[in-house]
Amino acid sequence: MIGTVCHSIEIENFRNIGSASVTFTEGVNLLHGDNAQGKTNLLEAVYFTALGKSFRPVREAELIRFGEESAHVVNRFSDSVRPQTLSVRLFSGHGRRVVEQNGLKIGRMSEMVGAFRVVLFCPEHLSLIQGGPELRRNYLNVALSQLRPVYLQSLQRYNKLLKERNALLKRAPEDMATFKATEPMWSAQLAHEAATVTVHRARYVRQVNDHVRACFADMMTKYEGGDELPEITYQPTLGSEWLEAHRDDPHLFTDPQRLEERYLELLTTRHDREIGAGATLWGIHKDDVRIHLNGRPARLYASQGQQRSLALAMKLAEGWVSAYESGGDMPVFLFDDVLSELDTHRRDYLVQEMKGRQVIMTACDPAAADFGGAVHLIHVDGGRYTQKEV
Repeated sequence: MIGTVCHSIEIENFRNIGSASVTFTEGVNLLHGDNAQGKTNLLEAVYFTALGKSFRPVREAELIRFGEESAHVVNRFSDSVRPQTLSVRLFSGHGRRVVEQNGLKIGRMSEMVGAFRVVLFCPEHLSLIQGGPELRRNYLNVALSQLRPVYLQSLQRYNKLLKERNALLKRAPEDMATFKATEPMWSAQLAHEAATVTVHRARYVRQVNDHVRACFADMMTKYEGGDELPEITYQPTLGSEWLEAHRDDPHLFTDPQRLEERYLELLTTRHDREIGAGATLWGIHKDDVRIHLNGRPARLYASQGQQRSLALAMKLAEGWVSAYESGGDMPVFLFDDVLSELDTHRRDYLVQEMKGRQVIMTACDPAAADFGGAVHLIHVDGGRYTQKEV
């Protein structure tokens, strides 16, 4: 079931890549070569045209090749409707971008997010279960930003408001008059955006949970046996007592007005604690995704193998939900050196699941791409790409 397909990527002065034009097939495409040659950099360029940011913790200026004034990435792709082109040019010094979609300039990069959809799977994601809440929040943000423009807009507004409110809290001990005069405005706006984001996150987690359960059961049946039942739920910072009082309400996370009222209550009645901390203590920036196996926290009681199976199931579920929300078009799957981190059973399962989907992956050894069919090999050496199909 091929959906969105990246046909080619053209790059100038991005990372260590001086100039490159790389074409991809609809199936499996393997970037192989020694370390530090530019495999992940090219994958990063593809990802950048989908999300407008890197999947690595870098400043945007670091994406421009050292000594150059600008970088340019052009992604030519198609979905079930038509061929399209995304073009992004970055400029050093002042952080300016020129973004075009199908030859038309776009004012903001966020406006093109979702046109080209991807699912990234890298070694960091194998820690989705064991890692901290920020990793799981990022999992939600990346997936939802590509599916629902209103979510991305609300998230961006929330982050800006949060920054302003935190600055107000830090200044409060020296300027309480300003705090009292302006805090209600910031809190009201923050509560509104928090409620919107919470509704979208809760719905998405319910969708993911269904797919994870089916995928995890399939893996266990084929390779490990057992009847463990995973459960993934959204865990917002609304107060444990309040959540317990409403836990039997099936409409709680579909009612933005009630959520907004609760967020506003938290933000306006606990100023002493927040001023002492110098930061906002309640809101979507503190939320988590709770992952249980047979009713017990997976990060504490699941084996390492079970945790990796759950992480793999969550990434596959991300693809299925993306296709469902987009009329059946599968996203492009980007694997950054992840197969080497999986055991034989989980690697085999992933290979089977990728049939009929476009995959762009990196590995040092070309034998890693044993997908039981033709593989488009792209050898990477010092930012240069040599292609052949085997």
